[in-house]
Amino acid sequence: MLYHTFSTQEEIDQEYNPRLIVDNTDELIQSYFTESERVIKEYSNHSGVGYGPTRAETLDIFPAKITSSPIHIFFHGGYWHSLTSRDFAFVAEGLVRNGITAVLVNYALCPTVNIDEIVRQSRAAVAWTYRNAETFGGNPERISVSGHSAGGHLTGMLLTAEWEKDYGLPVNLINGFLPVSGLFDLAPFPFSWLQPELQLTSEEVLRNSPLLLKPVYSPPVIVAVGADESQEFQRQSEVYAKYLQKYGVPVEYQLIPGKNHFNIIHDYLGDGGPLCKKIIEWK
Repeated sequence: MLYHTFSTQEEIDQEYNPRLIVDNTDELIQSYFTESERVIKEYSNHSGVGYGPTRAETLDIFPAKITSSPIHIFFHGGYWHSLTSRDFAFVAEGLVRNGITAVLVNYALCPTVNIDEIVRQSRAAVAWTYRNAETFGGNPERISVSGHSAGGHLTGMLLTAEWEKDYGLPVNLINGFLPVSGLFDLAPFPFSWLQPELQLTSEEVLRNSPLLLKPVYSPPVIVAVGADESQEFQRQSEVYAKYLQKYGVPVEYQLIPGKNHFNIIHDYLGDGGPLCKKIIEWK
């Protein structure tokens, strides 16, 4: 077997390439772009705020209208090799409407960098946000995070960050985690269509699989996945939730009816759907 119960790349690709099971993928991704253009025009925002030394390390900040507002940090998907934070600007709408400042993280992409570096950048973005929250009207003591797909993986990697040791920050600086349609075991990807882009080594898989790493502390976590996603996406989320439970993390696994890999994050649009409401509860 190459991975789990799969002996061929074709079997792995069928489970891990959402385009193969969602007929209107292009239409749904186009909706990201269209809605993001609208949200950028309709809501006050600061684009391209640098948090690190490279050009890719930028944030798009959508401030809430209240001072000292809660902050929600979002990590976009794209299987670590495509899309940008601006393509997911629509995520800010449901947050800002509910008095939460949205911080959307951009990061460098594979194969220009490896996943080790993307994880480093994601942690650096959180550290920058904590240290600079008051400059854009946010409250550094009220930070939560979410991410979609590859962003869900990065959300999981934040749960293993040594904030106190590596950054001199409070160990519990994040109040809630919401990985959406995330990837928590990277072991299938060296055998997939993605490997030419990701160029994953076995050591990188071990270092960057949340399912293999002990969480540093125990904040509330919601692990969400669409009921119309592949069995492997559902299995990874369910197994990850059970893994966190073993370490005493208060975790909730949610299988969202009628949602596939691409339309599940439409939940952030408008006044926000059930997942967005969970973030609001953390504020």
